[in-house]
Amino acid sequence: MPLEFESLSHGKIAFGFFNIETDMILLNQYFLFAEDFCQYIAEVSQKNEPIIKTSWEIYSFQNRGDIGNLMGAIHGTDHRGFVGEVYKCFPFPNRQEDFKQKLEGFKNRSLIESIIQKYVSKVSITFEIDQKSEHIAIGEYLFNKNSFHQLIQYVWMGGFPRWKEEIRPDYVLSMAKMIAHPENLIFDSLILK
Repeated sequence: MPLEFESLSHGKIAFGFFNIETDMILLNQYFLFAEDFCQYIAEVSQKNEPIIKTSWEIYSFQNRGDIGNLMGAIHGTDHRGFVGEVYKCFPFPNRQEDFKQKLEGFKNRSLIESIIQKYVSKVSITFEIDQKSEHIAIGEYLFNKNSFHQLIQYVWMGGFPRWKEEIRPDYVLSMAKMIAHPENLIFDSLILK
């Protein structure tokens, strides 16, 4: 489930997995796959310039209604929009103990892409780290170092409800390996637990 995280630019915003059968994550109206997020983070952790600027390919919803109603989709009462269509394919589990982020979520990527592309196309957003101010921008959202670390921790843990059986996908382990030995000082105090 997405949780609220503090941004410097927009106050509290939603970030996280929204369905246990896919590894797609959202950052308010931005959607991208956790595998891509981890790769972007791993790459930037190895760059050591005062200002690091790159671009991320994401899906961005301008019409919030096209996203759908997460709580309605979870309860099976509202299947409108992108999230609703995902929940039509992958309903919320009946048993609470089955509510765990699945390791195999990446296998559903092509299906999820075919659904989201009915609503939006991929766009490029700017990702920027300013080492001096310790500010990190993901598109229009600005974070301090601590909040940025919390986003990474969330993906590492498998969000809420965590990775099933605490087993992480290879792409998450690869990211962790890269940020364990960062060139970039923004990552120097990040401890994945």
